[in-house]
Amino acid sequence: MNRPARALSHTVHGTAGPPVVLLHGLGSCAADWAPQLEALAPRYRVLAVDLPGHGTSPLPSGPLTIEAMARAVATLSTELDAAPAHVVGLSLGACVALRLALQAPARVRSLTLVNPFACVRPGGLADVARLAQRLWLLATAPMPRLAAHVARRLFPWPEQRALYEAAVGSLGATSRRGYAAAMRALARFDARGQLAAIRRPTLVVAGDRDLVVALGPKLRLGAAIPGARIVVVPGSGHATPYDHPAAFNRLLLEFLDSS
Repeated sequence: MNRPARALSHTVHGTAGPPVVLLHGLGSCAADWAPQLEALAPRYRVLAVDLPGHGTSPLPSGPLTIEAMARAVATLSTELDAAPAHVVGLSLGACVALRLALQAPARVRSLTLVNPFACVRPGGLADVARLAQRLWLLATAPMPRLAAHVARRLFPWPEQRALYEAAVGSLGATSRRGYAAAMRALARFDARGQLAAIRRPTLVVAGDRDLVVALGPKLRLGAAIPGARIVVVPGSGHATPYDHPAAFNRLLLEFLDSS
């Protein structure tokens, strides 16, 4: 059941156990965690959040920042008596999770960062060209066309056709304003130099076939967080919870049970 709290829509699953907060990626929404909800709900109280401008959460009146997203998640978790929580974030959600752990460490019991990055920096001319094409589509094309462009890099393999089509549907339903605001927030995000201040058990999950974030920056991020465990998932892309749900769920449950 969706419930509004400080402008963040969310769903709550499970009734007992420690709280787990799920933070989705850019253009996604809380409903896309379905493969994880089934695994987590029997043992945890799970809060799946629509980040601002995504799902049914509206944009704030002022500029959107990763810091503001983290504050909104902290407020929500406090209002729902879900703190400290195990915080799980994918891509954009991992940025929000990092900022939450730095801004409000008392709200965080552990961090699971899936294909994360400390800042957005193109790795070369090809990355610059892809970013320019995404921005052009965002400015000129219907959202389903942008969604198809983005989903091709998330799920590029023929056997992932069903995942690709689901991603086009989810991304295509995201508002243009929400997507653009989140991209601007990501462009300003930079946690480099702050990662060593994180003092919570941390799991970094990295797909080795990720076409969105290279493996190197993910490994460096994990190495910069004291005591972080880094697991590379063979054959996985940027959306590891979806393209390798069984392996991801196993890793996640093992980590949560021990944290």
